[in-house]
Amino acid sequence: MDLIEKATVMHYHRHRIAEFQHGTVESLGWRNAHSQQARYQTLIKAGDLNGATVLDVGCGYGDLKAFLDRHFSGFDYIGVDQMPEFIAEARKRFASIERTAFYQTDFSTAALPQADYVIASGVLGYRCKNESFYTDMIGKLYNSAKVALAFNMLDKSRFPQHDLLVGHDREEILTLCRVLSPRVECFNDYLEDDFTVVMHRNDR
Repeated sequence: MDLIEKATVMHYHRHRIAEFQHGTVESLGWRNAHSQQARYQTLIKAGDLNGATVLDVGCGYGDLKAFLDRHFSGFDYIGVDQMPEFIAEARKRFASIERTAFYQTDFSTAALPQADYVIASGVLGYRCKNESFYTDMIGKLYNSAKVALAFNMLDKSRFPQHDLLVGHDREEILTLCRVLSPRVECFNDYLEDDFTVVMHRNDR
């Protein structure tokens, strides 16, 4: 993404903060809490996160951390997001929680830490003129995952034309992922216009 595209994404979220209030799932860009939670429920099919290290790319307010706390225990969580408003709110919400850290950074250019599981919800849905951006980012995120990468995308065949958001060809994405990973899973039965890919490091 170039600087104008990144600035456009930040402007979009600041507009939604003004419209839907700071701290809401709508200000993050989700239609509602159900669509956010349905994605999370599918992303955790990546594996057993108990005692694992988890890198949440595009963490927003840390909603995934709160979701994971209801399903797993003993894990270390790192959230990254480029929006300073999101990170400030996340740090406030989880200030007293151990083994939890938030960093304001652009995941596309920053050096990412290694983690057992890398989870990316929504970050690959923004329009970009550079077609290789998405494949490059999938490779980068997978390289940070020691056990598995789980990410979601909007489905090109079902998602309508949008000025900022973009859908992807599911089969093209899966073909790429199968080149990189020995075992790839795809889920597309939780929302009408979304799909989730899990790329494992081993074939079992």
